[in-house]
Amino acid sequence: MSKKRVAILFGGQSSEHEISCISAGGILGAIDRDRFDPILIGITRTGKWVLVDQETVLAIKDGKLPEVDETLPAITADIHGFSYKGQALNIDVLFPLLHGPYGEDGTVQGLCEMAGIRYVGSGVLASAVAMDKSFAKPIFQANGLKVASGVVLTKGEWSAAQIAGLTYPVFVKPARSGSSRGTTKVKSFADLASAIEHGFVFDTKVLIEEAIVGREIECGVLESSGAAKASPIGQIKILGNHEFYDFEAKYLDDATTVVFPEDLPAGVEAAIQSAAVTAFKALGCEGLARVDFFYTDAGEIVINELNTMPGFTPTSMFPKMWGRAGVSYSEVITRLIDAALSRSGHVTR
Repeated sequence: MSKKRVAILFGGQSSEHEISCISAGGILGAIDRDRFDPILIGITRTGKWVLVDQETVLAIKDGKLPEVDETLPAITADIHGFSYKGQALNIDVLFPLLHGPYGEDGTVQGLCEMAGIRYVGSGVLASAVAMDKSFAKPIFQANGLKVASGVVLTKGEWSAAQIAGLTYPVFVKPARSGSSRGTTKVKSFADLASAIEHGFVFDTKVLIEEAIVGREIECGVLESSGAAKASPIGQIKILGNHEFYDFEAKYLDDATTVVFPEDLPAGVEAAIQSAAVTAFKALGCEGLARVDFFYTDAGEIVINELNTMPGFTPTSMFPKMWGRAGVSYSEVITRLIDAALSRSGHVTR
């Protein structure tokens, strides 16, 4: 059997550029090279598509986050596919490890559809809806899932009436961002305006949600042989002085730990797993997703968000949860690539 050429696409123009680079480094190190021939394609912060040498360090080194070098040789990416100096790169499948806008939001998926290239993960619509929390939340609600109450503000169009009567604390977050970039916990009205303006730095649409007090629980969904299956659940525990699971706590400060809770009431884990699969199907997702919940002291399961391309480093939650189920990091990668190669729904030519 000839090896399939897998393009690992990473970097991008979103605020999650560095995390995408780290995810790419993880996959490059774990991909089954007996079956797959990987190639690294980076997208710089300015949007230039480049070929990246496989010896490049794609990890946090000496406290510095990696990024795609603007000076690397450019490739052409268009509806005819991907090429370098006029020669086709002959890609069998694309693994788009882009987090946030300009990648996880359906844009790259649309390019792949037009270029006739198979790709890992959800299609255009599911990617776009999952990325925009203001659209995903009503769909979750319509499918019987509980969400945090809140309001949506649009830059330049919102009014004071929309923020009157909020119950504090609240979280202010960009509608289409990830890794908690641009998110602020606000404890009083006096601090609300600055938090809203900070959110608008990252997006033209901002959500304000009442804080949910409870455990932060995550669940991975992985499609295998066409069926969506849920992983064991994991709980995020925040250490030190972080108010919430923000960017620094997630990636820079060693301020969080992951536990697999064994003290939950009977049936709760199964209920969260069922809710994760419900959310996955409600948005029409494919391939994989990480679904984030709160479990409150009152026993409520509240969905926070669904990520169609979660962080994918070896220590990220998604691989860790599947590792708990006995599925190795390398095997998760293989299953996702195999699913993309066998899927007929995306690319029709």
